[in-house]
This record gives sequence, structure tokens and C-alpha cells, in this order.
Amino acid sequence: MPRVTLVLGDITAEKADAVVNAANSSLLGGGGVDGAIHRRGGPEILAACEDLRRSHYGKGLATGKAVATTAGRLPAGHVIHTVGPVWSRDEDRSELLASCYRESLRVADELGARSVAFPAISTGIYGWPIDDGARIAVETVRAARTEVEEVRFVLFDERAYEAFAAAVAG
Repeated sequence: MPRVTLVLGDITAEKADAVVNAANSSLLGGGGVDGAIHRRGGPEILAACEDLRRSHYGKGLATGKAVATTAGRLPAGHVIHTVGPVWSRDEDRSELLASCYRESLRVADELGARSVAFPAISTGIYGWPIDDGARIAVETVRAARTEVEEVRFVLFDERAYEAFAAAVAG
């Protein structure tokens, strides 16, 4: 089980073997964490994502899946892109959210990554309630079979940090 740590800050500044991008299915950048990673990481990340779209992911990356690219100008070794689900009041999509964390750790293992920094996937524009998103993230990471030694949840604001701290203490 990886060691779980919490950081209040900017995921694009994290020195880790891999940082996880809460991407959209196009892999071509967007808002929130996705936009920040593409902006700070530079054109190398976009070029790698365009290559993925031309090869294996012509229709984009499916929700709950993950794929790695270069980290470009980020201080990380790789970026692992994963597409979180949009929260729904009418349909339980918890398994898709958990899959984002599991699949990202699977890709991290393929890369030989020992430290991985995650954002709070789907809790921004995709509307997932932060307390539930934190619970799913922490439970999934703790249950994962992985060689990753440290999972860092890098949280953008105090509210998210408190939600993850409660889930870790849980």
C-alpha cells in the first residue's frame, strides 16, 4: 500500500515520477487542472497527446482509462492522463471514478514510477461532490495493488484539502 500524503498547492509544481492530469477525452487540453498542465508543461505534452490521437486513441480516451505522455517542461517524469466521469444525481458512476485512480496507478507501474501526484479527479467542473470524491480516491489508492511507494494528493484549495484529510483519517 502506498504512503498517502496531502499537499495544498499547484500540481504543476510537483516533483514526482508522474503527475496525473484530470484530462478530457480529447486529450487536447481544456480548463482546470488539464489546462494548467498543458500550459505549464508546454507544447511537448500537446504534441504527445496529438500523436496518441493519431494512433491508438482516434476517438479520444474513454472515461476511467489512463495513458502516459512526456511531462514536457513540468518538474515531473511523466504525465498520466485520465478522464474522470461527470457526476450524476441519477446514475452511480463511482466505479468509473475509482477506475481513474486504479488505471493511473497501473500506468505508473508500467513506467516504473514510485511517486505519483494526483489531483482531486472530477471534483471541479465535472461536479463530483468533494467529500465523496476524496473518499473514493483514498479508498481506491489504499486498496490498489501497486509498486508506487508514495501517492500525493495535490489539492488546490483548503476545502479540498480538508475533505481529503478527513478521508485519510477516516
